[in-house]
Amino acid sequence: MVGKAVGEGSGVGAEKSGREEHGGGVGVRELLSGVAQMRHDLPSIVRSLPALADHRRSRRMTIGKRFQQVAAAHSDRPFLRFEGESISYDEANRTVNRYAALLTAHGVGPGDVVAICSQNKPGIVLAMLATVKLGATAGMLNHNQRGDVLTHSLGLLEAKILLVDPDVCEVFDSVPDDALPRTTVSFLDLEQESAGRSERNPSITAQLPASTTAFYIFTSGTTGMPKASVMSHSRWLAAMSGIGGVGIRLRKEDTMYASLPFYHNNALTVSLASVLASGACLAIGKRFSASTFWDDIALNQATAFCYIGELCRYLLAQPPSPADRQHSVRLMAGNGLRPGIWDEFTERFGISRVVEFYSASEANIGFINMFNASKTVGFCPLPHEIVEYDPDTGEPLRGNGGRLIKVPKGHAGLLVSQISTRVPFNGYTDPQASSKKIVTDAFKKGDRWFNTGDLVRSQGFSHIAFVDRLGDTFRWKGENVATTEVESVLDGFGPVAQSVVFGVEIPGTDGKAGMAAITLNGGESLDARALGVHITRELPAYATPLFIRVVKELAHTSTFKSVKVALRDEGYSHAGDDVFVFVGGSDGYVPFYDDYAGEVAAGTLPRK
Repeated sequence: MVGKAVGEGSGVGAEKSGREEHGGGVGVRELLSGVAQMRHDLPSIVRSLPALADHRRSRRMTIGKRFQQVAAAHSDRPFLRFEGESISYDEANRTVNRYAALLTAHGVGPGDVVAICSQNKPGIVLAMLATVKLGATAGMLNHNQRGDVLTHSLGLLEAKILLVDPDVCEVFDSVPDDALPRTTVSFLDLEQESAGRSERNPSITAQLPASTTAFYIFTSGTTGMPKASVMSHSRWLAAMSGIGGVGIRLRKEDTMYASLPFYHNNALTVSLASVLASGACLAIGKRFSASTFWDDIALNQATAFCYIGELCRYLLAQPPSPADRQHSVRLMAGNGLRPGIWDEFTERFGISRVVEFYSASEANIGFINMFNASKTVGFCPLPHEIVEYDPDTGEPLRGNGGRLIKVPKGHAGLLVSQISTRVPFNGYTDPQASSKKIVTDAFKKGDRWFNTGDLVRSQGFSHIAFVDRLGDTFRWKGENVATTEVESVLDGFGPVAQSVVFGVEIPGTDGKAGMAAITLNGGESLDARALGVHITRELPAYATPLFIRVVKELAHTSTFKSVKVALRDEGYSHAGDDVFVFVGGSDGYVPFYDDYAGEVAAGTLPRK
């Protein structure tokens, strides 16, 4: 299961007060009502349960094979829709096979990596399917990355070939030539050079085991540069059956609209898997726009859409319009719809079912709101516990016997999930990074548990509410932001001697906005505009700190974590130090003013 609850709210630290902020308990009456609503979707559930129960990683079933089966069964039905234009399942499969034949001619085969970098458009889905049909791994690059971060990501992939959308080619101007794969093919060349090649399904597709690696999805993890989390075909197929077939339950006449980027699992796995589970249509939004969202929904005849919390908040902030109800959407699936706006959102836009879920790109557990309960990330039957944690480090605490300490009912704690042969942890490409996420001897000798790094609260009946993100990562604009990555960029700006980065809350927003406390080299002053130019050049927009606080000193490494927590708790309204705020455009950073947080919440700042 995938996608991060992400919730997509996050950040180090303090738990919100009151259970209502995160949803109350889930009751028997609500669950029974949800079960009754499921009766129309029983065929989807019945179809999905056998596949969901099949955990054999050796079985000969993959994403490519599943796509071929659906394409054969629904050849004339629309598979992809973009800007109102549709591609049938049959046409898509034949195109994918031509692309696969071209990749084969370039030497791509099982075990190789194909790097893919593109904005949202049909080509990114078709290129991914061509890659996985060959048993190769699709390395889904974030086209917002630049410089050292993108160079690092390319190094992790060690790709044989790069497939790139012409609209994002310029991002690779910021990396050294020797960091690029030997072969680069633009989507335009992919189409032209594949013309006339075989449209037959590659023979290798039917032979591949489910254990084959399908994707590398980049996540910030908890520290340092982005990590490449591993998504196997087996895990993706489990998501197709569990999230798609049992949870979301699209019907073949449905169209799922995805405006989230396809380098994220919300689009690449949740949306696509739900579509293939039922033979439905996937409508691709080029990018999310709050002002044109419902128009694009109508243009693409969507009956469902995938979301993250920020998307919902921006839509709710738009002026009321007839378009709010002039659509055919019956369900929304995603994560981060906050309890505080849950009812207002569903009532204003006429959404009858919310399929909220929780998981992460690298996690071995997921929760899904399959019973349409209110204000919950849902249910999970897999073994998990909620335990006490160290608020400074985000690590689980151990009691006198050396075992983890379970929190009392109704209290928030760190979510850990059991690792087993039935529920494996695929981890990252970096074994050391993977080992840091594993907790051993948690409740008994020899057991292994995955540390999600997330703060949750039990709601009863195996349902949870998401509370916060722990550790050295916070979440903003639906993206994980690694504090050490931002600190590295700040420390590379000449006048800055040292920096500490953390997430802070802005009322009315989801997640945590970036804030940095910096010290300056002796005698230097801060050129706020020059800092803005540096930050904009080196970091994607979602990782840009909105607040810069200039302090006289920062603690040494031995007490660094405690100082970071203290700085975070003081926030951006602390008096006595100079605080600058990022407004964007040519101004960059300007001195803090009282209305700034409200303008960020309203979506008017930062300027593009």
